[in-house]
Formats: sequence, C-alpha cells, structure tokens
Amino acid sequence: MDYATKKLAEEKVFKDPVHRYIHVRDQVIWDLIGTREFQRLRRIKQLGTTYLVFHGAEHSRFSHSLGVYEIVRRMVDDIFIDMPEWDESERLVVLCAALLHDLGHGPFSHSFEHVFDLDHEEFTRSIILGDTEVNHVLTRVSPEFPQKVSDVIAKTYENKQVVSMISSQIDADRMDYLQRDAYFTGVSYGHFDMERILRVMRPKEEQVVIKSSGMHAVEDYIMSRYQMYWQVYFHPVSRSAEVILTKILHRAKDLSQGNYQFKQEPTHFMAFFQNNIELEDYIALDENILLTYFQMWMQESDPILSDLSRRFINRKLFKYIEFDPANEYEKLSDLKELFYQAGIDPKYYLVHDSISDLPYDFYRPGEEEERVPIQLLMPNGKTRELSRCSEIVEAISGKRRSDHKLYFPEEVLLQDGTQKTLKKQILKVLRG
Repeated sequence: MDYATKKLAEEKVFKDPVHRYIHVRDQVIWDLIGTREFQRLRRIKQLGTTYLVFHGAEHSRFSHSLGVYEIVRRMVDDIFIDMPEWDESERLVVLCAALLHDLGHGPFSHSFEHVFDLDHEEFTRSIILGDTEVNHVLTRVSPEFPQKVSDVIAKTYENKQVVSMISSQIDADRMDYLQRDAYFTGVSYGHFDMERILRVMRPKEEQVVIKSSGMHAVEDYIMSRYQMYWQVYFHPVSRSAEVILTKILHRAKDLSQGNYQFKQEPTHFMAFFQNNIELEDYIALDENILLTYFQMWMQESDPILSDLSRRFINRKLFKYIEFDPANEYEKLSDLKELFYQAGIDPKYYLVHDSISDLPYDFYRPGEEEERVPIQLLMPNGKTRELSRCSEIVEAISGKRRSDHKLYFPEEVLLQDGTQKTLKKQILKVLRG
C-alpha cells in the first residue's frame, strides 16, 4: 500500500481536555508524532513564563500541536469533504503542516529567540528539510513532500486556501491556542463557539471563508482573542519573568564572551554564545536544560548572574510602573544615571518593556505583515470583508494598542545600608 494513504490497523486517540479526543488514522501522522523532534515539544511550554502567574499553565507545545492537527482534520474529513472547491489531494500536506507548524520553537520561545536573534519558523523549516527523523518520515511520502509541508508553514505554498487553514486571522492555530490557554490558565476570556465556526467554514479558491450566518460567532472569537492577549499573554507579571529570563541569558552570553570562567561550563549554550548554531545544537535544547543551568548559575561567583537566576527559580520578580516613552524619555535617562551611582547596573536591573497587538485588520497593500482579512460568504455567493458587515469588528479594525512598563528590583531599593539616600531618590523618581 502507498505510504501516503496507509491507515493504521486501528484508530489511535489522545484524550484531550479541549477537543475530547485527538483522532489519528494516518500512518504518516502517527509516525511523525513518534519522532524525536516532535516528542521534544513535550519539553517546551506553550505559554513560556506564564505558569509563574497562572499556575495551571504548564501545558506544552506538544498538546497544542496535536490540537491544531485535530481542528484541521475535522475541517478536511468532516466539513470540506465532497465540496467542489476543496482539493482532496491537499489533505495530507495540510495535516502534516498543522501538526508540525510549531516544531522549531525553542525553550521559553520568544524570550530565547529575542536574545539570540533567532526565528523559530526558520528552525521549523530546517527540521522539516534537514537530516532529521521528521524529514525521513515525510520523504517516505515523496521526495518533494517535505518541501511542500515547509512551504505551507512559510506561507509560500501555491494553494493559499491551504495556507489560510493554519495561518490567517481565523485559523486552526489560533482556535486551538485560545481555548487551550484559557482552559489551563483558568480564565473565561478565550472561550468561543468553535463548533459553530467550523460548521460555517467553506473552502474558496484563495482562502477559507465563513458563511455570513456565522458572523456573530466570529465576532465572539475575535473579542476572545483580544481579551486573552491583554489579560493573559501580556500580563505584566509574566512579562517581569520574561525580562529576568532574557537578562539571565544576556548576562551568561556577556560573561562567556568576556572569557569568564564558569564553575560549570555552559556547553549547551556555547554555539548560541558564539553565533555558530547547528540544527542539532538547537534540537538538543529544551526548557529542562535551561532550568538546570539556572539552578547551577545560582551558585556562580558573578553576582548578577547568580542573583537573576535566583530570582527566576524562586519567583522573586521585578516590580513595574507604567511608562510613557514619548513623554518620559528624560526620566529613564535620569534613572539610569541614578542606578549607576547607586551601584546597580541598569542594563540588567532597569528594563523598559513594550508590547503591542493588532486584534484585527483589513487588507493594507504594501504594508509589512499584510493580513489577509476574514471574508464572509453572502447568500448571493459573493464575499464581503468582515469589518464591512460587523460594527463590533469595524470598531477595532486596524487599531494597534501598545503598553509600556519599567521593571526594577524594588526590594533592593528599599534595603537599608549603602546608598540609602540615593535609593530613596530613585524610588521617588520611579513613583513620580
């Protein structure tokens, strides 16, 4: 039997808190799940440092990836089946792309990427195309199949309809992570009527569209996403943990490049410190390894690395204040000088952190990160862009919201002893 169409003798299922069951019948999918590169995702948290705020948020990118696969499987096996504008020959490539879309995430994903100037999507494609177990499975389908899967994830695949199923403003990726993250954080914001959305999805030539009768379910989905970003993903305390995590890695990198003698040589990081990263170096890293090093670095003689590692491991996080960079630039400059005078390195202990989000946008030709808008399928067979039909969505379309914070170790500034007067002055400036 052809490997691409080979089915398991008996359907395999994963019990799942969000979708109840993840169903696997394809031999290819089952084999991909069993690869070392996919199993590594069990050791990468879906929400990075968020578990330090929402203690239930311990779920992994492994479970999320299975969830995205299951949503796409339902689309192609339950919803799109026998519809004239769905090409059944695309089924396996979109299932594989859905399953593997997050394969290249590193430990504490975005913080780690920021420090070492990496792109997890590039590593996803490298794993798919490189000398890996994943590549060997995909190549058994056909020699060109790994490239097809990679192209879907890179959004360069010729069938844009397939791309839109896992990467658009209403895709399987977002529909899984919103519900999964809401479940494990214990919040209610991320819940929406996915069953309704799936029922009204229709394959069109360039993208998957939504029947106009499902507009209100889509409105609910967009508002759920908006709330999740500001209540969970951008939580200021989680961002404090990310700031410390980032500064630990920066400090270790600076020390390594300055020929500092670590008590325990950070062999797993040397390729990253030297910007000479091989694929195997990347695959070998997971969050267990990072946390092990942080535990060891608590005992380092360098006071900054030791202190930052202790803060992260024991959740002794920085405090924060609101910051307006447009009007308070001089305040930050003054604070940095005061920190230096007090013997506190502002590079590691006074951090300006900013985030922003665009909850929904319509098509803006020529702009960076062009967003393909959600299209509603009208009763007459034509399509209309969502914000032209929904007053709720129109109200937030194209409106980017930003937030700025200054993070600092408040308890250090409250300590008696040296530089007491100067520390009081710093606190006075911080508190405005």
